[in-house]
Amino acid sequence: MTAPVTIVIPVYNERPVLPELHRRLDAVLADTGERAELLFVDDGSEDGSGAWLEALSDEDPRVSLLSLSRNFGKEAAVSAGLDHARGAAVIVIDADLQDPPELIPELLRRWREGFDVVYTVRASRRGESWLKVGSARWFYRVMGRLSAVPVPADAGDYRLLSRRAVDALKAMPESHRYLKGLYAWVGFPQASVSYHREARAAGRSKWSYWRLWNHALDGITSFSTAPLKLATWLGLATSTLAFLYGLYLLLRTLLFGNPVPGYPSLIIVILFLGGVQLICLGIIGEYLGRTYEESKRRPLYLVKGYRPGADG
Repeated sequence: MTAPVTIVIPVYNERPVLPELHRRLDAVLADTGERAELLFVDDGSEDGSGAWLEALSDEDPRVSLLSLSRNFGKEAAVSAGLDHARGAAVIVIDADLQDPPELIPELLRRWREGFDVVYTVRASRRGESWLKVGSARWFYRVMGRLSAVPVPADAGDYRLLSRRAVDALKAMPESHRYLKGLYAWVGFPQASVSYHREARAAGRSKWSYWRLWNHALDGITSFSTAPLKLATWLGLATSTLAFLYGLYLLLRTLLFGNPVPGYPSLIIVILFLGGVQLICLGIIGEYLGRTYEESKRRPLYLVKGYRPGADG
């Protein structure tokens, strides 16, 4: 008999927090009396997380373990979990305990009220630098303005999805995935739940600023062509300014002469125009590179092993 709820937990080198995570999930499910499948997705961990989860799956019949062949990244790991989830509702939660499992009953309550997507909004983010919090807030505001599909600001990956929302996501074949945007794109009735995000229980975040920057680019290029339009308008504005400046130089030379060569202004104009051209080429290159990656049609992830739980 399939459990009505599947909890998908992507794991990458989270061995120190896994026992506490399982204890808190077990306590929440015991309090609610909810039958659930705990689907751990081992995304190529190298710290013994996989071995510990294998032992846990032998002890707890609710635990299913999906092991990927290497580290494919969080978006791919979550997608793998959604592909293998069997519940009528699917909850995605990180393993680092920044997202409290105790919020699960509230997510389930909103789902039973008829919402297909119940996402969580981070009212505060403890244990994170002002730069990371500020840049995240800035990104969500920019993304909201650029995207044709409204993406909720400050919403994390911690959320509940109904079966039809999961099936809609599984039907999307793209490899460059920005899941927060895809969650919004599928539509269906959606509701939010606010919470205070805790600091990591152990270890360090796997999201460096470089990875966050690339993730932000994936989000913008996946759901907006505004940068391409910006490149067009930037080129038009630059050409207009260059034409006006050239006209000004021509008139000044005809009226007053030009005894001194304009070497500094010439260099400034050349550098400015060269910089604008490189920016525009970079924007076009971002979209072209993603088109190239999509054209390969490689699988999003590869599975090394799958151990479904007896009660899953």
